Amino acid sequence: MNEVPFTTLKLDAAYLETIEQLGYAHMTPIQAQSLPLMLDGKDVIGHAQTGTGKTAAFALSALTRLTSTGEDHPQALILCPTRELAAQVAVEIRRLARHLANTKVLTLCGGNSIRPQIESLQHGADIVVGTPGRVLDHLERETLVLDYVSTFILDEADRMLDMGFFEDVESIAEQTPIDRQTLLFSATLNEEVRHLAEIFQSDPIEISVVSGEDAPLISSKVYAIGNLSREETLIRALAFHKPQSAVVFCNMRVTCDEVGDLLSSEGHSVLVLHGGMEQRDRNQMLMLFDNGSACVLVATDVAARGLDVENIEAVVNYDLPKQADIFVHRIGRTGRAGREGLSISLLDSRRSHHTEVLDEALGQYKIVDGKNLPEKNARPPSPIMETIQINGGKKAKLRPGDIVGAFTNDFGLEKSDIGKISISHNVTFVAVKRHVAKEVIAGINFGKIKNKNFKARHAM
Repeated sequence: MNEVPFTTLKLDAAYLETIEQLGYAHMTPIQAQSLPLMLDGKDVIGHAQTGTGKTAAFALSALTRLTSTGEDHPQALILCPTRELAAQVAVEIRRLARHLANTKVLTLCGGNSIRPQIESLQHGADIVVGTPGRVLDHLERETLVLDYVSTFILDEADRMLDMGFFEDVESIAEQTPIDRQTLLFSATLNEEVRHLAEIFQSDPIEISVVSGEDAPLISSKVYAIGNLSREETLIRALAFHKPQSAVVFCNMRVTCDEVGDLLSSEGHSVLVLHGGMEQRDRNQMLMLFDNGSACVLVATDVAARGLDVENIEAVVNYDLPKQADIFVHRIGRTGRAGREGLSISLLDSRRSHHTEVLDEALGQYKIVDGKNLPEKNARPPSPIMETIQINGGKKAKLRPGDIVGAFTNDFGLEKSDIGKISISHNVTFVAVKRHVAKEVIAGINFGKIKNKNFKARHAM
C-alpha cells in the first residue's frame, strides 16, 4: 500500500501540527483505511494487531468528535481488557490532544482506590478510558454518567471476551445513547467478536490489515537447553542476538524475580513485572520500559497483558507456555508496524508439552543446541534513555509543553534529546537521552519551570 500522508484527512491544522511533532510522517495501513470512515461517523470493525497504529487512529477520531472541552460528562468512552492497556491508551490520547488545553482524559481501572476516581469525575471528564469492571462499578454507584457519549470504543475486543467481560460490556453499552458511533478493534475476528459487533454496532464497515505485507515479520529461534542450564542458555542467547529491547516471559512470579536478579548480575538493565507487585510499581515498570529506560523486561503473561510498546526487538520464552495461543500472543509483541522481530524459545525436550506447543504455534522450525551459542564476550546493550522524576504534576499545572520549553530554552537540550513525558497528579516522569540526564536534573534543581521551583532525581 502506498504511503498516505495525514494531510489527506479532514483534520484541523492544529491536529496536523501535533501529528508532525510526534513524528508520524505517514499513516499506517489501518489508519489510512479506517480514519476517513471514522471521521465521517461510520461504525468500524478494525482487524489489526497491536502496534499497527490503531490506538492513534481511534484516539484522533474520538478527539475530533468532542463538541467542546470541559464538559461535566464524558463524550467518549474507551473500554480496554487490562488496566495496563487502558493507561497506555490514555497516554496516547493526551499526546494527540496536547493542543487542546482543557481536554480532560480520565482513566478508570481496578487495582487503584476508587475514591480519587470519584473525586476526579466530580470535576468532569471529556474522555474516559477504563476496564469494564471498574467502569460498571462507577455506573452502579452513579458516579459516572454516559448520557452524552458520542463515541464508544472497544479495544482488543477478543481479549475482553476471553476474560469474560461480555456481560459487563453489554451493561455499559445499554447506558450509552443509541445514536452513538461504535468502533471495535480486535486482533482476531472469530464468531464471538462478530456477535459482539452485531449487538453493539450499526452497519459497521470492516477493515482488515492482518495479512500479507502487514503480517508481523518475526524470525523464530529455538534453542535446546541440553546439558546447559536454562540460565546459561538465556545469557548466551541474549549475548548472541544483542536486542536493544526484549521481553523475557516466565510462567511464575518467583521465576521472574530469579531471572531478573540473574540478568542484573550479568550487567543487563532489567525490570521485573508480575502480579505480586503493587499496581503503582507495575505501572512504573511499564512506563520505564516503554520510554526506553531499560533494555529487558521480565514478566508473566498476566502482568504483561496490554503491554503495547512500539519497538520490542525480541521476545524470549524462558518458560514455554502450555498453550499455543499464549505463545502466539507473546511473540506478537515483536515485529510490529512493519519492523522485523525476533522470538527466542528455550526448549527442554524432556517436557512433552514444549514440543507440542512449538509444533502447533510454529509448524516447521529448526532446533539449535544451546551449546553452539558462543559464550558471553561483551557487555549487554545500555538503555538509550533515562527517566527523570520531578516532584510536581497536574496539581502544579505542569504540562508537556512547559517541560519541553524549559528543557530546550533554559537547559539547552535538543527536542530529539527528550522522550516520552508522563504527568500524574503530583509527579512527572520525563525520559531524556542518558548523556544529558545529569545536566537536566541539575538544571531543574537549581533552576525553574514556569517560574516555579521543583526537585528532580533519577527515577531508577
